[in-house]
Amino acid sequence: MEDAMWNPDTYLRFADERGRPFADLLARVRADKPREVVDLGCGPGNLTATLAARWPGAAVRGIDSSAEMIERAVADQGADGPVDYAVGDVRDWRPGPETDVVVTNAVLQWVPGQEELVSVWAGELPAGGWLGLQVPGNHDAPAHQALRDLCLSPRWADRLGVVGEQVRGVPEPAEYARLLRDAGCAADVWETTYLHQLPVTGGPHPVLTWLSGTALRPVRALLSEGDWAAFCAELEPQLAAAYPAHGDVVDFPFRRVFAVGHRTPANH
Repeated sequence: MEDAMWNPDTYLRFADERGRPFADLLARVRADKPREVVDLGCGPGNLTATLAARWPGAAVRGIDSSAEMIERAVADQGADGPVDYAVGDVRDWRPGPETDVVVTNAVLQWVPGQEELVSVWAGELPAGGWLGLQVPGNHDAPAHQALRDLCLSPRWADRLGVVGEQVRGVPEPAEYARLLRDAGCAADVWETTYLHQLPVTGGPHPVLTWLSGTALRPVRALLSEGDWAAFCAELEPQLAAAYPAHGDVVDFPFRRVFAVGHRTPANH
């Protein structure tokens, strides 16, 4: 289900809102002159480019399972861009001896058994290396509850039940802290709830548009055009009731969990 097609244009519709957590995460990754920087689940590359700008002396790599996202990233940066992009599965990736910074932003919520990956990545960092991750912690919010309940409803369960079951939570901050410490890293872990003010455009409800770029991808992949329209027609009134408009904006609280691990330098 994680491989359902991504649409870069839909995802980038809220580029600023999705980019702010990345900036907040990177503010706590205090690498000085990393040799290699890797962005796991880099998407369309708009945020990966900021890594190359911050650390111009590093080899910066972006990896994503979506060919569409990688094509967009390569096209946007041009032939002589500073980032090496590649299609790949983050579950198969491991740090190399010069991988001083690893970041993964809003990716691990799609990966079953992510705890093992976090432990492996943190445990295999070179001395002085950094691992920064951010995941949405919004699975109990009304939007995701409505999505989960609708997928599991009698009308849709035969086709979308698997999607509803995969609208799952992520580890709590204390669990990430434990994973990082057990892997030999100092842990810096926190959570933030952003109050996104999504503009009302006269089109679909803005929370439906937001979800279309992320959580609704697996639903769209399993339905015909007609059934997709019918599903959205059922979901949208529930979203409108949970997130009413206030003038020309909809307030959309969104909780995110952050974790940064730092492996102690060898000469410390």
